[in-house]
Amino acid sequence: MKTQHAVEQFLYRQAELLDSKQWQAWIDLFAADGIYWMPPEPSHKTWEGMPAIFAEDRNLMDVRMKRVLHPDAWSQRPLWETNHVVSNVIVEKELRNGDVEVRSRFHMMELRRDDVRHFAGSYRHHLKKTRDG
Repeated sequence: MKTQHAVEQFLYRQAELLDSKQWQAWIDLFAADGIYWMPPEPSHKTWEGMPAIFAEDRNLMDVRMKRVLHPDAWSQRPLWETNHVVSNVIVEKELRNGDVEVRSRFHMMELRRDDVRHFAGSYRHHLKKTRDG
């Protein structure tokens, strides 16, 4: 249960970083070789050589963040507000090196001007054990 609680807290905190627009802190959660990937179909198991809605390493995440925050990015004004709800957190596998494979569900609401959009789906995380936790 200790791992379950630690994983849940990690996922809730990363959602809070996104909702509070602490994007650099969120990017810093990724390992140097980490990939933020959204496949077009749930059946896709790898991002390499496959179509993707996005597949970004830390460098591309940084580029996206800077582009959104650039003062001339008029299409991004006003910035949107988001609310992430993470639930159904399941630790699927604990590896010998301390890494864990996790599955969860999410509901994200995006608010911008008078428009509200809802997104829901599943997350899969491979969380790497580090000195910091």
